Amino acid sequence: MDYETLGNIVLLAIVTLISVVQNGFFAHKLEHESKTHNGWSFQRTGTLAFERVYTANQNCVDAYPTFLVTLWSAGLLCSQVPAAFAGLMYLVVRQKYFVGYLGERTQSTRGYIFGKRIILFLFLMSLAGILNYFLILVFGSDFENYMKTIATTISPLLLIP
Repeated sequence: MDYETLGNIVLLAIVTLISVVQNGFFAHKLEHESKTHNGWSFQRTGTLAFERVYTANQNCVDAYPTFLVTLWSAGLLCSQVPAAFAGLMYLVVRQKYFVGYLGERTQSTRGYIFGKRIILFLFLMSLAGILNYFLILVFGSDFENYMKTIATTISPLLLIP
């Protein structure tokens, strides 16, 4: 693999690896809660604290494939830097959701809604990249620079809650 290609995916790979570490943390928290309240066996039912950890972990696991697909699609088809920024924001929001779910479930709602907005942003970036590909095929016009400028300009707006 040449350095130019590697340079185009390195930020996406870093965000993906950070998300893997975060998934490990969630799994460790679930295992710890299971051992604390259920002995050495892993059961689906248990105390309220275990139920919350289990549900928060399951919700994060369910959304993880969607996050990865939109992150890589947006980064490869549109622009790597805004996609990586949005990916890091999603990981922060997912951590907030997980911790909020362990407290009161109402505390996790903002993290959930914010995460959906970030996924939507990554999805729209992916669609823009696909649209640009077809514009190149049909009309020979490349709008990649415009898309990168718009994505880079809009991505800081993700910080607004």
